[in-house]
Amino acid sequence: MSTTHKDPLILTVGQIATIWILSDIAYYIVLPVVGVNLNYNAQPIGIALYYLLWVCITLLALSPIFRSWRPFVDGRGTYMMLATMVTVVVVFLAYILPKFEPIVWAEAWTPPSELLFATSWYFLPKSIEILLQQLLVAALTLAFAARGFSVRTTALWCALLFGGGHLLLVFGGAPLGYIIRFATAATLAGFAFPYLLLRTENGFAYSYMLHWLYYAATIVLIHTISPYAT
Repeated sequence: MSTTHKDPLILTVGQIATIWILSDIAYYIVLPVVGVNLNYNAQPIGIALYYLLWVCITLLALSPIFRSWRPFVDGRGTYMMLATMVTVVVVFLAYILPKFEPIVWAEAWTPPSELLFATSWYFLPKSIEILLQQLLVAALTLAFAARGFSVRTTALWCALLFGGGHLLLVFGGAPLGYIIRFATAATLAGFAFPYLLLRTENGFAYSYMLHWLYYAATIVLIHTISPYAT
């Protein structure tokens, strides 16, 4: 499966959507069959390897799109920016996350237990899953840009497709309200990603970090301002 800028846009979008859907469905169907517990804290390495496989598939399948893409600009500013981001991650995982105690959740359905009881191991597979999603968003953005679409039009399509992709949470048995919250956040982020990727130097790093920080903030909010936090 490969694509070029000469292919119809619908074909490129279909390939990106296929990777997204198959990786998500296979997570819920295939991993339990091979004995992998669907909990990022319980089996972080197994799940991380699963998403790493899909990262490789994405890079191979969509290589014509990525061939001329430079996600990072070489320079002192880039190194300082990356060092700052790594520092933020380390501080959060080493000093902030361990301070949160398990909470009692009073709703009939609880968020995924890895969010309620997240450890630093949670962010190993989550970080690679985010990388997979960011590569797919980048491919979509580059495909639209290569065909002359405006950033605004690209952002609208990314918002629609990225937000819609999170509707696959239904396979995890989540209630409608939870799915709507995540899909809404994904829609807003999907609109912002193309602006970062196309108009900001080292935009891929900022886009990735924004995505990563969303999950970090979700865990913080669950354990602080949530009415069910103890």
